[in-house]
Amino acid sequence: MGRKWNNIKEKKASKDANTSKVYAKFGVEIYVAAKKGEPDPESNRALKVVLERAKTYNVPKAIIDRALEKAKGSGDENYVELRYEGFGPNGSMVVVDALTNNVNRTAPLVRSTFSKNGGNMGVSGSVTYMFDPTAVIGVEGKTADEVMELLIEADLDVRDVLEEDEAVIVYAEPDQFHAVQEAFRGAGVTDFTVAELTLLPQNYVEIPEDAQAQFEKLIDALEELDDVQQVYHNVDSEE
Repeated sequence: MGRKWNNIKEKKASKDANTSKVYAKFGVEIYVAAKKGEPDPESNRALKVVLERAKTYNVPKAIIDRALEKAKGSGDENYVELRYEGFGPNGSMVVVDALTNNVNRTAPLVRSTFSKNGGNMGVSGSVTYMFDPTAVIGVEGKTADEVMELLIEADLDVRDVLEEDEAVIVYAEPDQFHAVQEAFRGAGVTDFTVAELTLLPQNYVEIPEDAQAQFEKLIDALEELDDVQQVYHNVDSEE
């Protein structure tokens, strides 16, 4: 069970290693979410989710404000949300979410990144059926029992509550994202170690030692693409 959180931690660590690129991607994501509705998180739930995520990555307020002002003002860039699916070494499955203002640029880049790094891109639906959309919220300073109690008091029936690495991780349905956070806030918890709407694999695969470097190179190369926002996979990274 714990491997879920290990994978997310690993992804966060890789993003933290290149903060300028992470901040730039959040700037685009915030702009796109704000353009979908009002540039106010209280009336725009998609924007609220992005801002909660940005907080856990320590995105500077200046970048957030710049993206929101751009959305309020004359910003007229049109971004398209795209999802690509593919396969890596040893039957591993990879899902790539992108935001792009040039579809003709992004698709060939993702395809060539797969092929150059031991993978291949699949057709739509070839991979995502093996992943579950999931809200993941993590806090410190609470035990799993305490978290279960406050969730019960809030009348929230979540998928799982795990205690790992001095944090308690709640796995919930995507539409429970805000409700779980509000339950924590009602108990005086305002800081989250993780606040993600993510895809979690239904089953994990292990990569043979001689293929691990190639798999990591594939994931790193995909995450380096400017248009790529999120990369999900089903490889067990638990040590």
